[in-house]
Amino acid sequence: MDLATIIGLISGAGLIISAIVMGGSAGIFFNVPGILIVVGGTFATAFIKFTLADVFNSIKVGMKAFLFKMDPPEEIIQTMIGYAKMAKKEGLISLDQENPKDPFMAKSLRYLSDGYDEHLILDMLNKDIRLTVARHTTGQNVFKGMGDSAPAFGMIGTLIGLVQMLSSMNDPASIGPSMAVALLTTLYGALVANFICLPLAEKLALRSQQEQQSKAIIREAAVGINQALSPMVLEESLKIYLAPTVRHKKDKKKPDAQEPVKEAA
Repeated sequence: MDLATIIGLISGAGLIISAIVMGGSAGIFFNVPGILIVVGGTFATAFIKFTLADVFNSIKVGMKAFLFKMDPPEEIIQTMIGYAKMAKKEGLISLDQENPKDPFMAKSLRYLSDGYDEHLILDMLNKDIRLTVARHTTGQNVFKGMGDSAPAFGMIGTLIGLVQMLSSMNDPASIGPSMAVALLTTLYGALVANFICLPLAEKLALRSQQEQQSKAIIREAAVGINQALSPMVLEESLKIYLAPTVRHKKDKKKPDAQEPVKEAA
């Protein structure tokens, strides 16, 4: 679970609710027509802009902002170095017995143990990365589209409320509710866009970048194992994916040459 996303949502919602409660009655900020205009209209435009499958898949992709857990690059490197040592000692066929939890890593080991050609391994793994990035990009675009539409429907709700207010100026009792719709829909649109949809789209873009980097490490390591590179040489070539501070920390440590292979979580 991504604590940063949870903390951000809870703290942001808490601050907004606290400001509302401190300013007076919280009930006046709840308006059903305004919610229907903004939320309903935002989802309606999502279905117009994208296919039905894309919208529903974006919900699944969106869960990566909350539940997605990825091993740090340094752990992935050490796991692949462990497999390189195993392949160097027992041959590529020994990798057939390994079953890492990461599907992409398991796929790369299967290609190696099956004796795939280096160019075929690269082609298959690159294709997997491209398709994964494409799916993630579609999910991000759905949330970005909803973030763009929400303020527009807030403005639409404001115009509806103003029309209702101006058409009933002779009835003072109806001015208040109409004005509430006019103002609250703008608030709802701003919240849906800037507090939910657009931040989620940015977090999904970050998740996609992290996953792409992890898969690139596995791909390069798989090619190095196929080329029978020395585990030490392979590790040095993979360190380029690490931040300089992490890289320097690892250089100061003396890894155990007999370190067992760890599965990717």
